[in-house]
Amino acid sequence: MSDSGRGKGRLVADRRYPKSGGSKSTGTKKPVAKSGVTKRAPAKSRRKTAPRRPRNRFVAFILGIILWPLRILWRITWRLTAVCLLVLGSVVAYTYTTLPPLQALLDGRAQGSVTLLDRDSRVFAWRGDQFGGVVTAESVSPYLSNAVIATEDRRFRLHPGIDPIGIASAVSINLREGRGPLQGHGGSTITQQTAKLICLGVDFDSTKWENEKAYVAECRRSSLARKAKEAIYALAMEIKYTKDDILSIYLNRAYLGGGAYGAEAAAQRYFGKPASAVNAAEAAMLAGLLTAPSTLAPTSNIERSRDRASVVLSLMANQGYLTKAEADDARAHPAALSDAAEARAGGYFADWVMDTIPEFASVESRQDVEIRTTLDPRLQTAAENAMKAIFSEKVREGSKAQAAIVVMSADGAVRAMVGGRKTGVSGVFNRATQAKRQTGSAFKPFVYATALELGYGPFDTVVDEPYCLNIPGSGQWCPKNYTNTFKGRVTLTAALENSLNIPAVKISESVGRDLVRRVADDFGLASDLSDTPALALGASESTLLEMTGAYAGILNGGSSVRPYGLTELRIKGDPDPMIGQGGGIGERVIRETAAKELIYMMEKVISEGTGRRARLDGREAAGKTGTTQAARDAWFVGFTADYVAGVWMGYDDNTPLTGVTGGGLPAEIWHEVMVRVHEGLPARPLPMIIPQAPAPQPAPQPQQQPQSVQPEQPRQQKDPVTNFLDGLIRDLLGGGN
Repeated sequence: MSDSGRGKGRLVADRRYPKSGGSKSTGTKKPVAKSGVTKRAPAKSRRKTAPRRPRNRFVAFILGIILWPLRILWRITWRLTAVCLLVLGSVVAYTYTTLPPLQALLDGRAQGSVTLLDRDSRVFAWRGDQFGGVVTAESVSPYLSNAVIATEDRRFRLHPGIDPIGIASAVSINLREGRGPLQGHGGSTITQQTAKLICLGVDFDSTKWENEKAYVAECRRSSLARKAKEAIYALAMEIKYTKDDILSIYLNRAYLGGGAYGAEAAAQRYFGKPASAVNAAEAAMLAGLLTAPSTLAPTSNIERSRDRASVVLSLMANQGYLTKAEADDARAHPAALSDAAEARAGGYFADWVMDTIPEFASVESRQDVEIRTTLDPRLQTAAENAMKAIFSEKVREGSKAQAAIVVMSADGAVRAMVGGRKTGVSGVFNRATQAKRQTGSAFKPFVYATALELGYGPFDTVVDEPYCLNIPGSGQWCPKNYTNTFKGRVTLTAALENSLNIPAVKISESVGRDLVRRVADDFGLASDLSDTPALALGASESTLLEMTGAYAGILNGGSSVRPYGLTELRIKGDPDPMIGQGGGIGERVIRETAAKELIYMMEKVISEGTGRRARLDGREAAGKTGTTQAARDAWFVGFTADYVAGVWMGYDDNTPLTGVTGGGLPAEIWHEVMVRVHEGLPARPLPMIIPQAPAPQPAPQPQQQPQSVQPEQPRQQKDPVTNFLDGLIRDLLGGGN
């Protein structure tokens, strides 16, 4: 009989070891797996493990306090960083959409340019913002692009627009040198500098900025907020443009001194060659200008520019752009200025020409203009050297006296101009064109021109004697000659030759003061002329340019002259000029015969009279001295058959000159100018008439005046004798020689 086995225990052994928890078996039976195989415990539970040591609750509490804020900070930081990156990306993306095409960024000048050419079509001066044309990073000389990168941003090809390494280095340098972290070195990349050059894409708006200067100042600000904007703009530029595109914008926009914007303009300005042809030394000099273009410009101080170029060459060698041998060779053969840049001729002349051009062609028009002028560089150099020679040899050291010189042809074409003792400058006070000064006896030729036009002759006479006028309300005034002596009866030639005051006043009053004023005005002395007897003695004011032009009218046979310096003006790229000659010979003022007689009288001034220091060996010359009251102004104006030259000397504040008259230093300066001007030119006779000396005649009655004839175009004038008698009761002021 079989047993069913109910109620009996399992036929397996009991657990030999207790559970790891240490609890005893409860005797509860676990169900048997259906497969009949006992389920084994996991391997991990079968390992023998050491009992865990109880945790120090105090330490855990402290660590919890410390780690809790760090965990919070980390969670905030990475979320905030993510948000910032998202915002930054959005801003950069938006900025990217606002960036213009590459071509729109290459020429960013605020004004146009004017290139001035001399009479032989050679460049001698520049004005405005010069832009030689668009260049690219590939078209310029490799030396130039490498020099710019080596100097301004050595990691330009590696960074994404901003350079954290460069910024950290700049901050470290600033702190080490005792400045604020953002003061001094900025660590800006070429991309950031380019962003600044284009003013972060903001164009000039006259309603927002008072002028271009204020606009540029805003673009150049270095605040933290501005730096942040530059960084964003730089990142967007790096996405929009290639590295070579960005470098091209920089090479076209950067200011390189001397009014030159861009590499092409600077290469032409300083070296007379395109940017594609500059060598290593020239490229280093151009790249060195980026730090301080006005201060380091080679036209200001060539040695300082070369020193900076040497530093750039070292940077290029250190970064592998040049071998040591190439860098040493470039230092041994430094960059030299072109002839035009070296001469720096015509600073005053160029300023004057710029003042005469129409507004539509000025630099503010943003057009690029080319002007051909009358300047002769050889004569300009002659005038400058003559002034330097006289002041260095015959003027006491430390004197503040000034001088001005104008040289022109008989038709009014100005060939040279010096507006002060300091030469080779521009944008300064031009005493040749801007200083209105009393002319003194240099005005007397126009008194005698009027007399000769009315029929007086060079050998007609006038009495030089004590002479007084009594003017109601003004009292009696008795003019005197410079020497305080009287010569009695003298010819008109002798009166002019010795610069006698009383005969000049008598003649002026005899022929009619209004006629004298009219003749002087027609000759180009357009300033307000005195309507008193002092007119004859040069009491009125004129500029040196006006006086020289008036004397040119005498030389050319009695026709008016309008001094001019511009012969042709064209917009660059246009085949036809917009403006032709801007001056020259005008209408006739006096008869040619009268002009030639006056030239004879003025020749005697130099050969025998007050202007003897101006005599030229082997060459005829005519002119007139002039010294104003108290010697505040001294003049000498004269001419040969080839050129007219005028010299003024005085103090800007009207301080009287000491021991200087028109026949002194001004005549010597004139002599030095004309000797240099006429080098290599054959001597030519003056266009003068040498009159026949009259046969001796009985002495005329006292106060008798020479007979005169009426002008060719009669005017309503009193008889000359009546004029003279009326003049005896008019007020008269004194003059000089």
